[in-house]
Amino acid sequence: MNTNLFFIKTLLLLFILSGCSSDDDATVQEFAVAFENPSTSFSTTDEKKDAKIVFSRNASEAGNIVVTYTAENATYGAEADFTTTPSGETGSLTIPFKQGAKEATFTINKFKNPVEGVTKGLTFSITKVSVPNSTIRGNTNMALSFTESAALGGSIAPKVGGVNYPNQVYIDLSAQKTTPVRRDTWEIAFHSGAENTVFLNSSLRITAAKLSQFTDITSVTSTTAFNPPLEINARNLFTKPISYKKVTVTTVEDYKKGVKSSYNMYESYADATDGSTTAISEISSKEEENKVYLVYMGSEIPTEPGAGSINTTGDDRGWYKIRVLMDGDAYKLQYAALDATTFTEVMINKDPNFNTVAFSLTTGKKVNVEPTKGEWDINFSGVFGSEYGTTYSDYVVHNTLGGTGLYQVTLYKTDKNGVVEKFDVPSYEDFGLANVDEKLLDFKKRNAIGSGWRNAFAKPVAKLKDDRYYIIKDKAGNYYKLRFTAVLNEKNERGNPKFEYTLLK
Repeated sequence: MNTNLFFIKTLLLLFILSGCSSDDDATVQEFAVAFENPSTSFSTTDEKKDAKIVFSRNASEAGNIVVTYTAENATYGAEADFTTTPSGETGSLTIPFKQGAKEATFTINKFKNPVEGVTKGLTFSITKVSVPNSTIRGNTNMALSFTESAALGGSIAPKVGGVNYPNQVYIDLSAQKTTPVRRDTWEIAFHSGAENTVFLNSSLRITAAKLSQFTDITSVTSTTAFNPPLEINARNLFTKPISYKKVTVTTVEDYKKGVKSSYNMYESYADATDGSTTAISEISSKEEENKVYLVYMGSEIPTEPGAGSINTTGDDRGWYKIRVLMDGDAYKLQYAALDATTFTEVMINKDPNFNTVAFSLTTGKKVNVEPTKGEWDINFSGVFGSEYGTTYSDYVVHNTLGGTGLYQVTLYKTDKNGVVEKFDVPSYEDFGLANVDEKLLDFKKRNAIGSGWRNAFAKPVAKLKDDRYYIIKDKAGNYYKLRFTAVLNEKNERGNPKFEYTLLK
C-alpha cells in the first residue's frame, strides 16, 4: 500500500474515533503530521526547493516540528552544498507553525550541482511535534536528490485559482513541478513541429472562422458583404438529437452572431477537444491558399464568484481578424482589430524546444506559456470551449505533442437503473508495473482524462468519481498511476482539484 493512501486512511480512522465520550470527558482529536510527498529532486537549474508538511486538522495552538536529516556526499553551508531555512546547521531544523495552520514549510537551498557520476542527496525525517496528542504518520521521511530523478509520487493540488479558474496549470510528474499561467495571456499558438498548425486558446472560448472569399486582411470589417452570400449550417445543441438548419449570412456582422461559442452557433469554429482537428486550416506554402479568419477573442476572466458554484465567463473580449502565411519554416502573422484599416505583421519562428510558440493579439507579443515539451505531462485547462459550443471546467489534457501517453482504468460502471457492473482489473492500490498494458496508452487523444473524472451536475455541487484511475507514461519512460482525490475544498467550492500519484517500478 502506498504511503499517501496509508496516511489518508489513518486520518479517516482518527476522525471516526474522535467522537465525544461523556459530558465530562471529551475525546481529544489527534493531530497527525506527514510530509506531503515522499521524495523530490533538484534539476541542474533549481536553486531551492520547498518541502511541505501537512496536518490532519488545523493546529489548535501554535507550535513547531523538529525535522532531522542525514546526508549522502553533501555538506551543509553556503560555501558547500546546501543550507536550509530555518537553519539546519546542527543536523536538525525547528519549523514553526501558527495556530489554525494546516501545514508547515521549510526550504532547501542548493549551491552546487554534483559531479557527474556522484550521488548526492538528503533524507529528512519528522522526529518531534510540540502539539499535545500529536502523531507522525504516513510519509514520515522525505528523500531529496541533488541530481534530477523521477519523483516517487505524492499529492498535488494544482493552483487553478478557485471558482473563476483564472489559471492553466502545467504539471511535470517526475519533477513534481507545477507551472500556473493566466489563461488570458494569449490567444493563438504556433506549432513548432513539422505541421504548420495554429492552435486557439480554448480556455478562453476563442473561435476562428475562415472567410474563404478574402485574402486581403484590410478588405474585411464588420460591414463587409459576402458575394455570394454564405450558406451556413446552424446547430441547436438543446435539441436531442442536435438539430441543424441552413442560414444565409450576407455580412461579417451577421456572421459574428453564430461564430461565438455557445449552445446555438454555426458550424464548428473551435479546436477539437481531443486535439484531432483545428479551426484554422494547416498553413499552406502557397500564399493565395491562406485566407483571412474572423477571430472571436473569447471572454474575460471574471473576479466575482457569481451565484453558482463556478463563474468562469466574463465580458466579451472583442473581435480580431488574422491571416497566417509561411515564410520558409517561419510563420508570418497578419492581425488587427476587426474594424481597423491597417494591420500589424510579425514573424513567428518555430522553437524545437517547445510544442508551440504562443502569441497575444492584444499585446502584440510572444508569450511564455507551456514549459519545454519534455517537461510537462498533464495540463489543467480551466474552461475549455469545445467543438460542440459548450464549456467545461476542471478539464485535463495530457501532453500528446510532447510524447506523453495515458489510459484510463475503469473499476466499475453503473447503468441507468443503478445496477453496478464491476470489472476484473486491479484496484488502484494493487496496480503495479506488471499490470501496464502498453497497447492501451494513447499518445494522440489528449483529452483521455478530460472532464470525466468528476460529475459537474451532482447536487449541490460537483462530485468526485471513484470508478476510475489513470496510467501515464512520460517522455522519459517513467510510468505513474494517478487518481483524483478532490474537486472541492473544505468550503465545497469548485476550482480546488487535487490528485495523488505513484511511480510504478
